[in-house]
Amino acid sequence: MKSSHKGFADGALFALNVFILVLLLAGSSLVVPQWLQPAGRLHPLVLHFPIVILMLAMLMEYFRFKPEFVDEKFYQSFTDYLLVLGALFASVTVIMGLLLSHEAGYEGSNLQWHKWFGVGVAFVGYGVYLIRNRERYTAAMAKTGALVTVFCLIMAGHFGGNITHGDDFVFGPMMDKDKTQVPINEALVYRDVIAPIFEAKCQSCHNADKTKGGLKLTDEESILKGGKKGKLFVAGNPQISLLLQRIHLPEGEKKHMPPIGKPQLTDEEKLLLYFWVKNNPDFKKKVIDLPATDSLRMIASTFLKPVESTEETYAFSAASEDDIKKLNNNYRVVYPLAAESPALAVNIYNKSTFNVKALEELSPISKQVVSLDLNKMPVKDADLKAVAKLENLRRLVLNFSDVTGTGLKELAGLKNLRSLSLAGVKLTVADIKQLAAIKSLTELAVWDTGLKPADFQLLQATNKQLKILTGFKDDGKPVKLTNPELKNSSVIFSESYPPQLTNPIKGVEIRYTTDNSAPDSVRSMLYKPGTVITESTVIKARAFKTGWICSDTVQFNVYKCRYTPDSVMFITRPDDKYKGDGAKTIIDKDLGGTSFGNGKWLASQKNLAIMMWFNKPIEMHSLELNTMRNIGSQIFLAASIEIWGGADKDHLKLLSTLKTATPHKDDPFGLVPLSCKLNKAQTISCIKLIARPIKVVPDWHSAKGKPGWVFMDEVFIN
Repeated sequence: MKSSHKGFADGALFALNVFILVLLLAGSSLVVPQWLQPAGRLHPLVLHFPIVILMLAMLMEYFRFKPEFVDEKFYQSFTDYLLVLGALFASVTVIMGLLLSHEAGYEGSNLQWHKWFGVGVAFVGYGVYLIRNRERYTAAMAKTGALVTVFCLIMAGHFGGNITHGDDFVFGPMMDKDKTQVPINEALVYRDVIAPIFEAKCQSCHNADKTKGGLKLTDEESILKGGKKGKLFVAGNPQISLLLQRIHLPEGEKKHMPPIGKPQLTDEEKLLLYFWVKNNPDFKKKVIDLPATDSLRMIASTFLKPVESTEETYAFSAASEDDIKKLNNNYRVVYPLAAESPALAVNIYNKSTFNVKALEELSPISKQVVSLDLNKMPVKDADLKAVAKLENLRRLVLNFSDVTGTGLKELAGLKNLRSLSLAGVKLTVADIKQLAAIKSLTELAVWDTGLKPADFQLLQATNKQLKILTGFKDDGKPVKLTNPELKNSSVIFSESYPPQLTNPIKGVEIRYTTDNSAPDSVRSMLYKPGTVITESTVIKARAFKTGWICSDTVQFNVYKCRYTPDSVMFITRPDDKYKGDGAKTIIDKDLGGTSFGNGKWLASQKNLAIMMWFNKPIEMHSLELNTMRNIGSQIFLAASIEIWGGADKDHLKLLSTLKTATPHKDDPFGLVPLSCKLNKAQTISCIKLIARPIKVVPDWHSAKGKPGWVFMDEVFIN
């Protein structure tokens, strides 16, 4: 380093470190003038320079006495330059930080540790620079100085991250964050529901070290105290509470909280804060102390449920696959509750064809049926004798059937029956005795039965574990809307499609999107009769009404299909468990629905290839394949899809290839249409479709290392 440069650097470093000492000695008595405050606020910007430069300089300093470097002039000179540059930037950064720390909103132990480790970086870095060229400077001293500097850098960064982003920002990923989820009967409303929201979304700006706006959200006393703008909330009045006003401002507003760039509150979190304030915030109340129908309790319970539900184990073996296949027909669906589970669910529909034979035919699988849905079926009292033979039945739906209280006595022998739904079934007070005889019940739905909630008091007293659903009760608190429904008889069309979205609640607005985003009450399209769709579309809909909690988002897939192949054949066959109704399954316009075991899906763990022919050539623009994704059951989207086309099977060329994204463990369950668009229209008479499953299930899955399943049930050609 030239002597003139060295002299300037030495003088600047000395002056800067003296200034640091002056600022430290001044302590809290220092008042930073307004014109100097912008210099302090540059601290977060400038601090990255000394971190990088000093890290590199200390790495080179650590190895400077190695034989191959000790006589290397460029190595020694370059290290000298890096050290002086890093020390200068470190000193300037520390001065800026000390100025910034005197502004309002910065306090606490994290700030003190950050300050002293930052000062340590500047002083140790300066010290290494001063002594590194002296005769008594040894390899041990070089390594010690380098290690101490790097340690101070890391710790300063750790505590700086805590100030800016909340505690353990740097080291958090290394720490054990696994906590046993608090059971709902032990959970406190504030500690286990509200406080986690503040911790995740608010405390990065409102903590003990950084109290933006004078507000701290780390303890009960500080929350009740509020900030510079006054109280955080008015108990019982969320509409005039600052907390709710700020979080509901548009994101573009300067005062919206959390600020843009920070993690935003979800709709459920906003509702929890709303109901917490409305219920007069209590920091000691348990969740179960709230009424069972209380909105805060209902929403909070979803946060307290285990992330993964535990699957029930069954003592019986699986039913014969041949028996299941025979029992699946046009009025009855039999399917497994989960992959590899012996438990079966049965859904019987088509009211006009129902008779007791549909139940008696279940005898080959009577041990395996745990769920039976007879919703709106004309079931008579005598038919319940056939139901009573399903010895392991857990769930029974008899809504709007023709049974009476007299017939319910047949169900007393079902020792495992836990859930019974009798909505719309006309009952008398005397019939409650028959319900009391079913000792295993834990849930009973009896709304619209002609009975009043008071009629069930004795039943509730004799069975404490029983949850009785008697319908809507107006307690003055918002109720969640039911989901919109699609009333169209089919979801497949050739030219245009007028969706018929409805909701049983009068005065409801239905908002929808077609871009795969969740609908909101302001920006999303308002559904009106007469709306027409002309392309395959994923419709996401949600119901809204003033004074009510909006419904969940529901999804309806509608498919455009202009051309249907005249013949179809497997090239490679699907797995025998999931071969549907043969190759025609892919073109029969009968969608498989959400149950992968209902006999309407084609599936394989190997490449699945199908050939399709048209009697007359068509002009094809795209092909869409309807698939299923169910990560828990090892069902993934196809890794890739190839579309080949031509005049005949001997003259095919590759028309389109679609590759899907890498699967993630939080990918939602659903029916997913995969669209393969052609670069330009092609006149073809023959199509070859190849769907390739993922070869190896990811390591995060319980079936890691095995091939994935690919499921498909229909092609739509346009």
